[in-house]
Amino acid sequence: MIELQQIERDFLVGDETVRALSQVDLQIPDGDYISVMGPSGSGKSTLLNVLGLLDRPSSGNYRLDGTETTQLGEEQRATLRRQRIGFVFQAFHLVPRLSAADNIGLPLLLAGIAPRQRVQRVQEVLAALDLEDRAHHRPDQLSGGQRQRVAIGRAVIMQPGLLLADEPTGNLDEHSGQEVISLLENLNADGITLMVVTHDPDIGGRARRRIRMRDGRIETDAYH
Repeated sequence: MIELQQIERDFLVGDETVRALSQVDLQIPDGDYISVMGPSGSGKSTLLNVLGLLDRPSSGNYRLDGTETTQLGEEQRATLRRQRIGFVFQAFHLVPRLSAADNIGLPLLLAGIAPRQRVQRVQEVLAALDLEDRAHHRPDQLSGGQRQRVAIGRAVIMQPGLLLADEPTGNLDEHSGQEVISLLENLNADGITLMVVTHDPDIGGRARRRIRMRDGRIETDAYH
């Protein structure tokens, strides 16, 4: 369960304070499927960064599975993020010199998982993503859709409860984008909580719960 109470996030731009999030209250039960939409500058990505513990709110409370995260130190936040949260970004953010298998297994390596266990879990993810024949290819040898599948594999290899996707189809053609969204929805059907930030109304309209933001506030929040 995710609970946000009166979350605000301010940024200093020159001499001016800009409020990116304002009085955001939000509860997300486990297994929810949410899209977040709104115009540029409405606070969508800032909300995602706060939920992902990549950014700390200026005020308010954020509880993740009962843990009040705003009081945690950076190392504690990093540990919780690694254990609980997966990220998928528009730009993939893969390591260019690593193979698909090594990119997927990188979180396991950083977490100190034993090599034999790493290999087994990476093979399972490669099979689930239909990437077994691309395991030893570098990102520049993969299509956009394949790179995003590698990024999804890396995001879920630690078996997080929450998956945050920021414009996951933004750099993909329509066919590849549909494949990626279907893959994310299958992960949600298996129990992972999924939040997708998107400008695409067709993608946003697939979610059971749809949030629309404007000027740093949640304008509408409804199940469909």
